[in-house]
Amino acid sequence: MSTAWNSYYAPDTVADALAILQRHDGRARVIGGGTDLLVETRRGLRRPIEAIVDATRIEGLDTIAEDGEYIVIGCGVTHTRIVNDPRIVRYGRCLSESCGVIGGPQVRNTGTLAGNVAHALPAGDGTIGLMALGGDVEITGTDGARWVPAKHTFAGPGRSIIDRHREILTRLRFKRTADNEGTAFHRVMRPQGLCLPIISMATRLQMDGETITSAGISMGPVGPVPWYAKPAAQVLIGKPASEEQFNKAADIALENVSLRTSKYRATEEYRESMIRTWLPLILATAVQRAGASS
Repeated sequence: MSTAWNSYYAPDTVADALAILQRHDGRARVIGGGTDLLVETRRGLRRPIEAIVDATRIEGLDTIAEDGEYIVIGCGVTHTRIVNDPRIVRYGRCLSESCGVIGGPQVRNTGTLAGNVAHALPAGDGTIGLMALGGDVEITGTDGARWVPAKHTFAGPGRSIIDRHREILTRLRFKRTADNEGTAFHRVMRPQGLCLPIISMATRLQMDGETITSAGISMGPVGPVPWYAKPAAQVLIGKPASEEQFNKAADIALENVSLRTSKYRATEEYRESMIRTWLPLILATAVQRAGASS
């Protein structure tokens, strides 16, 4: 099988990577692990590209670091490293859990969270975990770098606000959870091996005693892009952590999603049932992890 590109680059700096993108004038693409883009290109699901720019070897972008109140993840960091990093397990557990169900070990050893977010698929598991944490992405171009909330980077199925031909998603970050915060993630999928998710959901809750003071919920695929479920989260704030409130959150979520029957995933009715079943359980797990009891 012939490759679907002519040139492969592994630059050492962001400036070099941007220069390569400019030189190819829209006919080059940046990759992390390439576990999605390369497969789709070879299968003819994407137009052939002239050059591949591998961002995983850019100096300084293959690390996980603490920066004040943030955990910062370079674009070259693989899912496996996120799953095994004790800081992420402690301060952003739902992200570790979400990256832990992506593909199999080989995919997790190669694929990156940055690639998962930039690929902008409605059901990107790592993306769902990052969004629940209120995470941001750093987009770097020739005019400099800017931080953008991850939930605002999606323009449609497989489409991102990032100019993939002229910009690079360089880093990702989220604020560390405090002692009174908890997070949780769950993916519903068929039991046969590496299947597409039927529903993935994640949450971050902050508690004051038995009262929820801050909430974030994300899920997918429930529409054309990964969804930050603000209406469902808002119904929890200022309320006690109870089964009644968790069920209300599920009801509000379902009022705002666009589920459909898919032969590759499940029926609309089954997916609705899974949200009603699992979202309250995920919320209860986050409360428990925050040190409170529901």
